[in-house]
Amino acid sequence: MADQALSIVSGLPLDQEEGLGELTLTGWFRSVCTAGGAAEALVYHAGGLGTGARIAWSYDRLWAEANGVARALLACGVGKGTRVGILMTNRPEFLAAAFGIALAGGVVTTFSTFSTPTELDHLIAASAVSVLLVEARILKRDFAGTLRELDPALADGTPGAIASTRFPFLTHVAAVGPTEADGAIEGWEQFLARGEGIAPARVEARAAGVLPADPGVLFFSSGTTARPKGILSAHRGVTLQLWRWARWYQAGPGDVRVWSANGFFWSGNFAMALGGGLTSGGCLVLQSTFNAEEALALVEHERATMILAWPHQWQQLVAAPNWASADLSSLTYIDCRSPIAQHPTVRSTWREPSAAFGNTETFTLMTAYPANTPDEVIAGSHGLPCPGNTLKIVDPLSGVVVPLGERGEIAVKGPTLMLGYIGVPLADTLDAEGYFRTGDAGHLDATGRLYWHGRLNDIIKTGGANVSPVEIDAVLKTIPGIKAVQTVGVPHDTLGELVVACVVPHAGATLDEATIQRTARETLASFKVPRRVLFFSDADIALTGSAKIKTADLRKLATERLEQEQRESTP
Repeated sequence: MADQALSIVSGLPLDQEEGLGELTLTGWFRSVCTAGGAAEALVYHAGGLGTGARIAWSYDRLWAEANGVARALLACGVGKGTRVGILMTNRPEFLAAAFGIALAGGVVTTFSTFSTPTELDHLIAASAVSVLLVEARILKRDFAGTLRELDPALADGTPGAIASTRFPFLTHVAAVGPTEADGAIEGWEQFLARGEGIAPARVEARAAGVLPADPGVLFFSSGTTARPKGILSAHRGVTLQLWRWARWYQAGPGDVRVWSANGFFWSGNFAMALGGGLTSGGCLVLQSTFNAEEALALVEHERATMILAWPHQWQQLVAAPNWASADLSSLTYIDCRSPIAQHPTVRSTWREPSAAFGNTETFTLMTAYPANTPDEVIAGSHGLPCPGNTLKIVDPLSGVVVPLGERGEIAVKGPTLMLGYIGVPLADTLDAEGYFRTGDAGHLDATGRLYWHGRLNDIIKTGGANVSPVEIDAVLKTIPGIKAVQTVGVPHDTLGELVVACVVPHAGATLDEATIQRTARETLASFKVPRRVLFFSDADIALTGSAKIKTADLRKLATERLEQEQRESTP
């Protein structure tokens, strides 16, 4: 229960949480593979559906492939705590690599395939990976070639003999897929062959030596406000969430077939897909890069029961040329309020666990309600604290806990909290009581529910009122034809800040400012209705891979657009 005077609330004690298993990645992986056995763990259509081979791995095969990677990593000198990078899309080798790294005692270090050469240069240097496992080519992007351009040692050296000064910790690079044979980047089969002389017992011993408190993964933030930050998490934090996602989804044993094209290099997709799918003995239907038409065909062909898509992808699925003809009747774990549930072949009453709040620093959710929680229980909130977590709401400037019900900054501590940002002393990240201050605004109610109001630096102060852009965006996202939307505050002489909605429409959509404002007025108080609606194209705005808009850039663009309009309208 929440404190009756102050904004402090704790979840269920961790030792009272049910449904947990071993709290290391190696232990979780062994558990799910042993339970799954000969059942399908993943399917992947190399080269796309209908154009390449259908690759299906059982849980037994996944276990064997990961152990093969682990033996190769031991041959490369990977030891306990060694960081090993993965730069791949959602394909079988990503999973073999991730759990092979864990079995070898290393730290799974993921890099976004949306990275530019400059960003990739930063990620490799900042993470200090010793081994990098990369997908050579992704669509038109030649990552093997980019690596050679970034570091001449990768172009001129030989496999296993990298003498890099640019990336001084990097000793081995192996690539999946076609790549030129010269240089220090070796092929995948050549890499796996390194482990042929390593006894399986050595991998077993390594795996047994991994402890829940050991560093397990290093994920990077999506970089919406600055350069991506490396966030190091312990095995316990990651696996707690992997066990929990099956429960949050209310998933039945073996009946979940999860389609996903969103990268496993993001903590949310990693935890949701692997936790929701593999923990329950289900199957992952993998798509390397998102293509709406192929996604629908995959769902139909593989009889997927769940899709993990961002809202901007829902509209692309609905707009796909095969939308009307696709048989999506297999979808049962599909939110009944989503556009996908309106398909004539879908019959769903399921409600996804969207009343939740989290971030990479807590390896996804810190508060949650499970799927199918009634609206009257949620009451517009973002859930209750997860087991073991304590939340407090503090004054952003003083750090003092605010009275119950008042808005302030959300701070959290608990078992899934990160070990820290790489390169930053932990004392510089946590407050004196060990809480991580999230930079997000929110309040708690008397029942302990958290209400999230958005990023503190995004709160709009207009006409003496505080306006949450999150609330506005939630309304505007329901308007057909909107691909992405983010509301920002633009400096204004009399109001302080002007509420401005920045919209990216879908191709061919017909939208206008008055219609959007009229829709907003039906739900929002007058001072929350955007005074202006500006339209942008994908080319105008820098989007992250999950369609998050870089706020600082967007605020600057909106300001410049309005200033230009003012100049053009002035005689």
